[in-house]
Amino acid sequence: MKKFYKSTREKQLAGVLGGLSEIYNLEVSILRIITVILAFLTSGFFILIYIIAAIVLPTDNDLYQ
Repeated sequence: MKKFYKSTREKQLAGVLGGLSEIYNLEVSILRIITVILAFLTSGFFILIYIIAAIVLPTDNDLYQ
């Protein structure tokens, strides 16, 4: 099972989307565009989910030590 983590390599803000892109082999720019669209469509609720994920998730350095 793959673990969900924040990336330190593909990091723009907190690295949450970079971690998703590394786990599922997706382009991080596409995930960023989808995140902006979801933030508008959900009236900012998705931003709250992103912030919670940024606080709760470990970084890849914490997982592979």
